[in-house]
Amino acid sequence: MRRLLVRLRRASERGGRDLQQRFSMLTAISVAIAVLVVGTMTYVVTQRALYREIDEELVTAAGYMVAPIQSDVTGLGGLNSTSLAAANVNVVLVKSDRTIIRVQDEKVSIEPGSPEIRVARMQYGKSARTVEIGSTHTKYRLVAVPMESEDNAGYALVLARPLGPLLSTIESLRVTTLWLGLAFVALAAFLGFRAGATVMRPLRQLSDAVKHVTATDTFTPVGSTRDDELGDLSRSFDQMMVSLESSRERQKRLIADAGHELRTPLTSMRTNVELLVADEKSGMLPPGARAEILDDVAAQLGEFTSLVGDLVQLSRDDVVLPSPEPLDFADVVNAAVTRAKRRGKGLVFDVSTEPHFVVGEPDTLERAVTNLLDNAVKFSPEGGTVHVRLADGTLTVSDEGPGIAPEDLPHIFDRFYRSNKARNTPGTGLGLSIVAHTVGAHGGMVGADNVPGGGAMFTLRLPPAPPEALKAAEGSED
Repeated sequence: MRRLLVRLRRASERGGRDLQQRFSMLTAISVAIAVLVVGTMTYVVTQRALYREIDEELVTAAGYMVAPIQSDVTGLGGLNSTSLAAANVNVVLVKSDRTIIRVQDEKVSIEPGSPEIRVARMQYGKSARTVEIGSTHTKYRLVAVPMESEDNAGYALVLARPLGPLLSTIESLRVTTLWLGLAFVALAAFLGFRAGATVMRPLRQLSDAVKHVTATDTFTPVGSTRDDELGDLSRSFDQMMVSLESSRERQKRLIADAGHELRTPLTSMRTNVELLVADEKSGMLPPGARAEILDDVAAQLGEFTSLVGDLVQLSRDDVVLPSPEPLDFADVVNAAVTRAKRRGKGLVFDVSTEPHFVVGEPDTLERAVTNLLDNAVKFSPEGGTVHVRLADGTLTVSDEGPGIAPEDLPHIFDRFYRSNKARNTPGTGLGLSIVAHTVGAHGGMVGADNVPGGGAMFTLRLPPAPPEALKAAEGSED
C-alpha cells in the first residue's frame, strides 16, 4: 500500500510539473507559429503592395513623359536632372539596338538590361525589377514602358526610383513584427504557464493528499468542488481514499478481533489435544475422560467455525450489491422464523408479517433476522413466546427473557460485547454486530430496548424499494 502511494505521489509531482511546462511550451509554440505565419504573410503582402504602388507611380509618370520625348528624342523632351531630382526619378531612353540616351548631368547612371531591351523591341507590355546601382549598391526600382518615335523606331522609356525610403519602411515593419511576435510569444508562454498552473492545481492537490497519506498514514480527502473532468478526478480520488480507509480499518479490526477471540478456543483446544497426546503415551486419563475431552474438542471446533464465519461476514465490504429484483422482506422474515423454530423447540412463535418490498441481498438479510431470533431464543425461558411483527416496514422481535440491563444498551451492537447475563451462554459476541453491519449496509437502522414487564425488543427498519424498481420487477414477471 505504501509503495503504491509513494509511486502515485511521485507520478503526480512529476506529471504536474511536466504537464504545466508542456502546456506552457505548447501554447508558446502555437502562438509562435501563428505569429510567424501572420507576420510573414503581412511582410510579403506589404512589400508587394509597396512595390506595386511604386511601379504604378513610375508608369503614370512615364505616361506624362512619353509625348514630349517622342517629339524630341535626342533631348529627351527637355528633361533635366534638376526636375527629375525634384521628382525623385531617374530617366533613360534605350533603343531596340541597345542605344542609350541619357539626361545630361544626371548623377546616377542607369544601365538598362535584357528586360528593358525586350520591351523596346517588342513594343508591348512593361517590365519592373529591382537593381543595385553604384559603388554603394543602392537599390532602385526600374520600370520600362514601350515608346515609338516619329521615325517609328522602337524605344523603351526606363524610369528608376531609389528604394531607400521604401526599404526603410519595410525594415521597420519587419523589426516591429519581429518584436511584437516575440512579445506575444512571451505573453502566450506566461499565460500558458499560469493557465497550466490553474489546470494543474487539482493534480497538485492530489499530490499533496498522497504526500499526506504517505507521511502520516492517514487518509485526507481533497474535497474538490470543480465541475469538470479534473473535479471528477479529485472526487474519484476521494472515493478511492475512503474505500482504502474503509478496507484498512476492516483489515485492522479483523486482525484484532481474530487475534483476540481465536486465542481462547485455540488455547483450550491445544490443551485438550496435548492431554490426548500425553494419554496416548502414558494412559494417565481415567475411564470416560478421553470421551469428554473429545466432546469438548468437537464443541470448540464448532465454536471456532462459527467465530471464523462471523469474522468473515464482518470483514465484507459495506457496499451491498442489490439483487436484480426487489424482494419481499416478509419472505425473508418467514424463512428466518422457520430456521429459528428448529433451534427453539419448546418455544412459541407469535408471527405476523405484512409485505414490505426492499432492495437487497436475501441471504445476508435472512442471516441478520436469524441472529435476532437466535438471540431471542437464547434468552427465552422454557415455554416462553417469541413475538415477531412486520408492519409498516418495521420489524420487531421481542422475547420474555430477563431483558437488557440499562448499562448494556449502548454497547449491545458492539463487536464481541458480552453482557454479564450472556457470558455463560454459547456464542461469539458477533451476532448483533452482524445485524447492525448488514442493516447499515442496506441503508436501514436497528435498535434495542426492553419490553415493559420484562424481555428484550429489537426494532429493524429498511427503506422501501423505489417505485421504478417495483415497476421493473412487475414488468419482468409479465
